[in-house]
Amino acid sequence: MPEARTSTPRERYRTQVRAEIKDHAWEQIATAGASALSLNAIAKRMGMSGPALYRYFDGRDELITELIRDAYRSQADSLRAAAASGADLAGLAHALRAWALDDPQRYLLIFGTPVPGYRAPDDITEIAAETMAVIVDACAALPPSDGTDGAFDAHLDTHRQWAGDRPAPSSALHRALSFWSRLHGVLSLELAGQFTGMGFDSALLFEAELKDLLGP
Repeated sequence: MPEARTSTPRERYRTQVRAEIKDHAWEQIATAGASALSLNAIAKRMGMSGPALYRYFDGRDELITELIRDAYRSQADSLRAAAASGADLAGLAHALRAWALDDPQRYLLIFGTPVPGYRAPDDITEIAAETMAVIVDACAALPPSDGTDGAFDAHLDTHRQWAGDRPAPSSALHRALSFWSRLHGVLSLELAGQFTGMGFDSALLFEAELKDLLGP
C-alpha cells in the first residue's frame, strides 16, 4: 500500500502561522467584537506586514469564516460525543451549556449579533445541521408530548428540509426547535450579560426551561 502523504515543513509552518493568526483574532473579538476585527492589527501584533499576513488569509471575511467554521465544528463534535456516550436530551442540554460557558466569545460569534456585511458560506450551514440532527434524534427517542401545537406540527410536515433526512415525526421536530430556540435564548442572554444585576441564578433558569421542555 502507498505510504500516507506527510506534510512538508512549509505546510506545517503555514498551519502554525494560520493558527497563531486565529488566536490573535479571538483576542481581538474578546476585546472589541467581531465587527472590529483587523488583519492589519493582527499583523502588527505578530511583527508582520499587512501584505505578508494576506498570504495566509485572503481577507477579513475568510478569517471570520475560519473562526465560525471552527466554532460550529467544535459545537457539533461536543454534542455528537455526548450523544455517543449515551446522553439523552437533558444530557445534550448540559453539554451545550458547558460548551457555551467554556468559551463565551466563541458562542457569541455564531449566536450573537451578526457581523455587518458578512455572509457565511453554505458548508457552515451543513456543519450546524449536524448539531440539529443530534437534537432531532434525541427528541424522536422521547415519548410523544401532550399539548403540542397541531397547526405548527402540520406545518412542519411540509417544511422539514432543515432537519435533513431525519425520519422523525413532526411533533419531534417541533420539540427540537423549541429545545434549540429556548435554551439558546437563555444562553445568549446569560453570556451577553443581560442577567447581570438581576439577582437570580441563571443556571437554575436554564434548568427550569429544560424541565419545562422535557415535560412530565
